[in-house]
Amino acid sequence: MKDDIHPRYIETVVRCGCGNTFQTRSTMPELKVDICNVCHPFFTGKLKFVDTAGRIEKFKTKFANAGYASLKKGKKATAASTEPAS
Repeated sequence: MKDDIHPRYIETVVRCGCGNTFQTRSTMPELKVDICNVCHPFFTGKLKFVDTAGRIEKFKTKFANAGYASLKKGKKATAASTEPAS
């Protein structure tokens, strides 16, 4: 192996948005994550939306009255029904 070409592999502190911290090893001295095993819905069993900048509310207000576009259209006539019977 060549000398001095590999990054340093050091102890790393991982900080979650929920306040949880733990140590692991990485090439970075500190990592910041949004979701960890303490606050992730898979591990907690609780459904929680991670709403960044109100995107869920913006989506709901935009499409609140829209409904389904396929229900508003009339049904298309199929190729079999448009051909005359022989």
